[in-house]
Amino acid sequence: MKLQIGIDGKSYEVEVEVLEDDAMPRQPNYGSYHPLPAAAQATPASGAPTQALAAEEAVDEAKLCRSPVTGIVIKVNIEPGQSVQANEPIMVLEAMKMETNVTAHSAGKVKNVRVAQGDSVKVNQVIVELE
Repeated sequence: MKLQIGIDGKSYEVEVEVLEDDAMPRQPNYGSYHPLPAAAQATPASGAPTQALAAEEAVDEAKLCRSPVTGIVIKVNIEPGQSVQANEPIMVLEAMKMETNVTAHSAGKVKNVRVAQGDSVKVNQVIVELE
């Protein structure tokens, strides 16, 4: 494939070979966040859910805010007892030197903030519970 590019006002024609090899690394897509459904959560080898897992499943998923990225908490904008509106910024996470604003997905009252500034978080980790 031939391309024409311009550098410092000069035009250059270049020939590029496109390799479509499945072994080539792909760029990750960080565009959207979808929490795992409760059925997709791991159970022990025996197949029986543990008490902790059963308690986690009993919590209404709509009342949980989960981390969209693995990173470090750099700012917490809320505290227990505070009312939040849908799409209100509740926390800022840093991942790979980029800041990610985490917003409340629904309106409610903050029941528990499970992380603090400086804490490490993983993808899909519960960071805030709403009432």
